[in-house]
Amino acid sequence: MPRNEAQTRMDLIDPAIRAAGWGDVEGSRIVVEHKITDGRLVGGGKRARSLSADFVLVYRNKKLAVIEAKAEKYSVSEGRAQAIDYAERLQVRFTYSTNGKGLYEIDTNTGKERELSIGDVPSPDELWARTFMAENAWRDRFAAIPFEDRAGTWQPRYYQDNAIERALDAVAAGKERILLTLATGTGKTAIAFQLSWKLFHSRWNLSREPNRRPRILFLADRNILADQAYNSFSAFNEDALARIDPKDIKKKGRVPKNASVFFTIFQTFMSGPNESPYFGEYPEDFFDFIIIDECHRGGARDESAWRDILEYFSPAVQLGLTATPKRKNNVDTYSYFGLPVYEYSLKEGINDGFLTPFRVRQIATTMDEYVYTAGDTVLEGEPEEGKRYTESDFNRSGGIVIKEREAKRVEIYLDEANQKEKAIVFCKGQPHAALIRDLINQMKDSDDLHYCERVGAADGAGGEKWLRVFQDNEKTIPTILTTSTKLSTGVDARNVRNVVLMKPVKNMIEFKQIVGRGTRMFDGKDYFTIYDFCKNYEMFEDPEWDGEPIEPTDGPDRPPKPEDGEGDDPNEPNGGDDWEDEEETKKTLVIKLADGSSRNIQHMASTSFWGPDGKPISPAQFIKRLFGDLPALFQDEDELRELWGKPDTRKTLLQGLAERGYGDDELNEIAKLIEAENSDLFDVLAYIAYAQSPITRLERVETHKEQILEGHDDKLQAFIEFVLGQYETEGVSELDQSKLPSLLELKYHSTADAAAILGGIPRIRDAFVGFQKYLYE
Repeated sequence: MPRNEAQTRMDLIDPAIRAAGWGDVEGSRIVVEHKITDGRLVGGGKRARSLSADFVLVYRNKKLAVIEAKAEKYSVSEGRAQAIDYAERLQVRFTYSTNGKGLYEIDTNTGKERELSIGDVPSPDELWARTFMAENAWRDRFAAIPFEDRAGTWQPRYYQDNAIERALDAVAAGKERILLTLATGTGKTAIAFQLSWKLFHSRWNLSREPNRRPRILFLADRNILADQAYNSFSAFNEDALARIDPKDIKKKGRVPKNASVFFTIFQTFMSGPNESPYFGEYPEDFFDFIIIDECHRGGARDESAWRDILEYFSPAVQLGLTATPKRKNNVDTYSYFGLPVYEYSLKEGINDGFLTPFRVRQIATTMDEYVYTAGDTVLEGEPEEGKRYTESDFNRSGGIVIKEREAKRVEIYLDEANQKEKAIVFCKGQPHAALIRDLINQMKDSDDLHYCERVGAADGAGGEKWLRVFQDNEKTIPTILTTSTKLSTGVDARNVRNVVLMKPVKNMIEFKQIVGRGTRMFDGKDYFTIYDFCKNYEMFEDPEWDGEPIEPTDGPDRPPKPEDGEGDDPNEPNGGDDWEDEEETKKTLVIKLADGSSRNIQHMASTSFWGPDGKPISPAQFIKRLFGDLPALFQDEDELRELWGKPDTRKTLLQGLAERGYGDDELNEIAKLIEAENSDLFDVLAYIAYAQSPITRLERVETHKEQILEGHDDKLQAFIEFVLGQYETEGVSELDQSKLPSLLELKYHSTADAAAILGGIPRIRDAFVGFQKYLYE
């Protein structure tokens, strides 16, 4: 009798791997069931299937090969596709498929494939030599330093490992400018820490001789980012770390130099006494390695500042970290750093299950545009007769402000959203953020004074305090923060459930950063919602949303020097946060709507779903895609009824749907679209697949109740009727076998009492499972 996969692995594959020296040769390891992805979140606390490699062969802390195992009855190349997929994700050169009798080798670099015997598993030294044909002393020294795993509690995700390895490869190859591009929320600071750890312990430095520890600079543009990084590097000895702070410099009369890893912000380095910047107090070759966090960011002054600093320290190897590199105009991250040595996109992060998916709620009102009419009161300014004021005119200096319009938007959001969920509202400027804060606090259900707070440059230390409290996932107040640009980055608040756009965002960099405020994972958070009042959803159609990097453009390597007074507040690198700071060409128009106009503002809303290609798709597109995928799960209506009528096969079908992107939340949204909220999900699928008109759960029960109850005694009938009542109220999830204990406890207070009354648990289970097929006949 042929062995199954588990037996094939145990009897044939494991011995062959060990016979080649894996696990015996010093520094070699066999990692079994190496987890690659977590599986995309599909709703209801569930995930799509995760990916794991059967075997990963590790030597000298380097992953060298993947082996995908299949049962001996299959051909030797049966696992070829999986082996290639896993190798490409893990970025290993050699990958293998095996049935225990033979070995199928694929070289992912050359594309060559060949069939070997199972006894030809390469040894650790052989695979190392084939993978690394050229000698490189620093590559080997870096490999000899293991990750700092926090006493076994931390292991890098596959893309973090790839990013670290590619950056170290670049350092070992003598590359002086390095760029890593990873989506917001993927752990760029952890990558920076592990890189620094390996550089520090390998004693790499600019001399390329391991005769001293390196001096590393972590450079950010906001104190909160520098502080977060400083805390993340806590595995280093305290005397190895130094926070470069203006107050400490003034107190001690000098910049700190007696450390190995330094943390500061551009603004600190550019400041100093008598217009002499503090960074000039360090020799040009003082730092060996500089990490620039969010290296894409900054307006004219900030961009010039970081170029001044980096050009001064030009001997250092410089690593840029970014989620959204700039690609246009004369400020081009790529032209300075070159193409990224590794990239990991938002789309990949969501599909792998490391980032939270989102849905977009598009909202339009009858007051999105405005023409002055008699009856409306002019409080300030002069309206232009017949002028149509559009979104770009509202809530800016020299534009127009209508409080009732903003109040309606706030009312819509508070009515639609769960007011207990944390949210960030992005506004046109600080005055607009203050107005929205006040309106939210006037309309909120909460009685807490600090339910909604504004955080912007003008709020100073008070705003920073509320931001820190908001970031604490144990705290529920403040629940909502309003801002302009300050919170588009640097907010590691994992439990943000709603991102509200009350301003148009025309810059793709800022747009990506804003969306990234919601993508961080948190227990019980299956998705977050973008409430878009300003047609920003059109940005998802831009090729730059999640596209391939654009080649560096020819042009100046640095921006021109700004004139005196030009630039942004150091805490607001994206600019545009204060309309009162702009040069006013005319007075802002402030209008009070006539009472009837205010009451009659109407709105429309629609929901977009997350698509596997990384873009939101409309409900119509979503249903069309579902229609195309259903034939892979069941062939006809009879098979659908049969599968749905048994709890175990229904569960398998639902899992199959979830893995294709149709989780419980998505199916329930479709039910609303076809006006079947009170129907079984079976009816939703039957309607889409076969145009069968839905019926309500109540109608389904009434139609089949007699047949369902037939053959059961009075006591069991009473329990089944109770279950059917729960089904009518809550839906098909009440018919899952996992719900049986809680249903028994709900009706009989304990499973023991239920068993005594109804004749034992096996009898109850048989009745619970058995009646369900009649419900769908």
